[in-house]
Amino acid sequence: MNTTPITSLKKSACAYCGVGCGVLIETDGSRIVGVRGDAEHPANFGRLCTKGATLNLVAEQAESRALYPELRSQRGDSRQRASWDGALDHAAERFAAIIREHGPDAVGFYISGQLLTEDYYVFNKLVKGLIGTNNVDTNSRLCMSSAVTGYKATLGADAPPACYDDIAATDCLFIAGSNTAYAHPIVYRRIEDARKANPNLKVIVVDPRRTDTTREADLHLPILPGTDVALFNAMLYVMLWEGLLDQDYIAAHTSGFDELRATVREYSPETVAAVCGVPAADIVTAARWFGQSPATLSLYCQGLNQSSHGTDKNTALINLHLATGHIGRPGAGPFSLTGQPNAMGGREVGGMANLLSAHRDLANPAHRDEIARLWGIASVPATPGKTAVEMFEAAARGEIKALWIACTNPAQSLPNQTLVRAALQQAEFVVVQEVNAYTETAEYADLLLPAAAWGEKEGTVTNSERRITHVQAAISAPGECRPDWEIAVDFAHRLGARLGKSGATLFPYVNAEAVFNEHRESTRGRDLDITGLSYALLDTCGPQQWPYPEGAQSGTVRLYENGIFPTADGRARFANTRYLPTAETTDARYPLHLNTGRLRDQWHGMSRTGMVARLYSHVESPVLSMHADDMARRGLKPGDLARIKSRRGELLVPVEASDDMRIGQAFMPMHWGSRYISGLGVNALTMDQFDAVSKQPELKHAAIQVEKAPLPWHMAVMRRDHAVARMLRIQPLLARFDYASCGLYGRQNPVLVLRIAHAVPLPADLLAEIDRLLDMRDETSIMRYDDPKRGVAKRVLVENGCVAGVRLTGEIAARDWLKEMMAEGVQIAPLRSWVLAPLATPPSGSGSRGRIVCNCLNVSDTQIAAAVSQGADLPALQATLKCGTECGSCVPEIKRMIAMGKREAA
Repeated sequence: MNTTPITSLKKSACAYCGVGCGVLIETDGSRIVGVRGDAEHPANFGRLCTKGATLNLVAEQAESRALYPELRSQRGDSRQRASWDGALDHAAERFAAIIREHGPDAVGFYISGQLLTEDYYVFNKLVKGLIGTNNVDTNSRLCMSSAVTGYKATLGADAPPACYDDIAATDCLFIAGSNTAYAHPIVYRRIEDARKANPNLKVIVVDPRRTDTTREADLHLPILPGTDVALFNAMLYVMLWEGLLDQDYIAAHTSGFDELRATVREYSPETVAAVCGVPAADIVTAARWFGQSPATLSLYCQGLNQSSHGTDKNTALINLHLATGHIGRPGAGPFSLTGQPNAMGGREVGGMANLLSAHRDLANPAHRDEIARLWGIASVPATPGKTAVEMFEAAARGEIKALWIACTNPAQSLPNQTLVRAALQQAEFVVVQEVNAYTETAEYADLLLPAAAWGEKEGTVTNSERRITHVQAAISAPGECRPDWEIAVDFAHRLGARLGKSGATLFPYVNAEAVFNEHRESTRGRDLDITGLSYALLDTCGPQQWPYPEGAQSGTVRLYENGIFPTADGRARFANTRYLPTAETTDARYPLHLNTGRLRDQWHGMSRTGMVARLYSHVESPVLSMHADDMARRGLKPGDLARIKSRRGELLVPVEASDDMRIGQAFMPMHWGSRYISGLGVNALTMDQFDAVSKQPELKHAAIQVEKAPLPWHMAVMRRDHAVARMLRIQPLLARFDYASCGLYGRQNPVLVLRIAHAVPLPADLLAEIDRLLDMRDETSIMRYDDPKRGVAKRVLVENGCVAGVRLTGEIAARDWLKEMMAEGVQIAPLRSWVLAPLATPPSGSGSRGRIVCNCLNVSDTQIAAAVSQGADLPALQATLKCGTECGSCVPEIKRMIAMGKREAA
């Protein structure tokens, strides 16, 4: 229990997904010592998921921080500490020289949905207003750009019309391409509440695999990957022929339905059943529930967006809402769930290559003129900027000479990692502005700039329901870290002087609020007008939804209640969508469909969550999930290592049999990159082909082959104390092994866990390097057992009578129970006989607890299963083991274990 006295509480927002949960940051005056949900915040009312509840543990990891600027004098040299003046002057000289010689389009800025809105605004103005290029894009391109183009194509503006309260008000919930229970847990808590309050609520989930979200649904449609448009058109076909459409709404508020009606006549349920791989009867049922419901709400995410046809998928779903009139009223509407905490804020300020501030379009001359007048410049460049994938393709070709990357990790998160890393290597000058000094991208930085982290800077964020939260700084940033907007402004002043422009005039901001005020003015008269907001109002009245124009008394809960849309004629537009297959199809060489996605307790590239030991307890390392029949055909058993190949790259990971998968399909989580495993992560396999309109790449799907990878030599290394610091030291070695994964285990005193598999035994010098990096060289403190004939060796480091480190080679079955005992500070005495003998089984009373299901209260699957076998139901488990009584993220899995126990008992 934390006994540090709390001296202050600061209101903030969670740094993870787009739900936008309010948090209270607890500090002792200089350090963040705790975090809890803000009961007054309307997004979560005090609830937090497993990730949000551990934000204070991320803040404690000082070992990973970038604390001062570091500059590399030339490629191949290591970076050296520099002053801020020296670092930014050097960056300004390099950028100015490239711009003078090659033009402004020879530089590119890649920024992030994790920035605050004020940071985003300054970067947008720096690139488009000062430098004179539109080469600024964001990692939100990878998650939400198809939602943007879908809303604009149909409703006229990038504005989610629904809100979280609609979950409680709906009669039919249609979830497509989202494992909400994992990706947006606090939204899923609202779904659970809604089902308890309304037993008649129908839930339909569209997802190729079985998930905790689909298991709770009344109807699961396990479509084949990429067939969403065919499904939605078939549902519209049923609605059309069974008279389930709202013809009055169509006539009064929409256009383009006649063309779409002619198209969907080709999409009968019987025809589409073969395309989608689901029964025609289930398509009919879904259409009837959707159309007959008094109010239908759709929730959707990356399954629709991350596709080469993502815009079509979004518009085809919105078509269903327009055709049935399920929009603009309580419980109804198409509601896109954002993946990052401020993806919405970035869209609002135009922080993308094709947008301008306040939802203006770069392609519109009038919009460019409006922004030029606001900024006091002659013009905004008209040439379209390079979007995320295009920017790195251009860098790989040598067209973009300098890259500035802020608050994101493209050397892990972008598709086709081989090309991305070639681009970073090819670029003449790479600036990385980061909190974490040890990301994959930071390795390529010629200049590393230390940024203030969550809890250390002020600004605003906007969540999925258009709600703006004022984020307050709780503590001062450590070392020489500075807020992102401030770094960009300082650079703008210096670059402007070298380009003969007045950076000081363009960027006069003295604090974050001054940036917000200019952004606010840019929205005047626009669809997202927030001229009625201020930091003071957000502090006094709490987070508010836009639009909130000057003179308003409150924000706008839901949009289009009057049936008038922000289009030229005030009508929403039906999109005439046709089904097109995925960008990459399977064949004899690549016969399996790979689906990628998120886990419950990890987030994005793990630069935050990868530093928190307890967040590995649910899933400790990446595995490829396959149908048991597909594994049997390849001679694979659970736990075997397999080589996965796509047309772009390959990766070695363990495999597991999963009844979540259909035959011919596989799934792998997206989180692990080369800092945590020996390969480049799943994005070594994914494709960079993107949607023609949104430019969002098809990260969700790739065609792959899988074959057994026999690596006979195995080693496990575990080291207690200073686990994060030691993990950072060992990570650069991972690429030297055929297969390796490293992670953490435990709670109060974490253990570093390193697993290695290799074709041949490691050479002595490499073993010695591992021992050196992990401080396991003191032979006087090491107990050892060697059996050369069997290829088994044990080395156990003893410190103060406790097991502090273990290195096992040959036989590593003891890894799981040993890591648990080490985390608990086990004495060496009961393990002495195991160390000095050829035993793999644990000593009496020291077996593995198993996987942790409830991370909040450290309850394992073996504890839950034992209670279920005695007849315990969910209330009983919550009363005795307390699992599922804190954040609730584990409740769907506990329900699944209870159902499985009942089946086994029967």
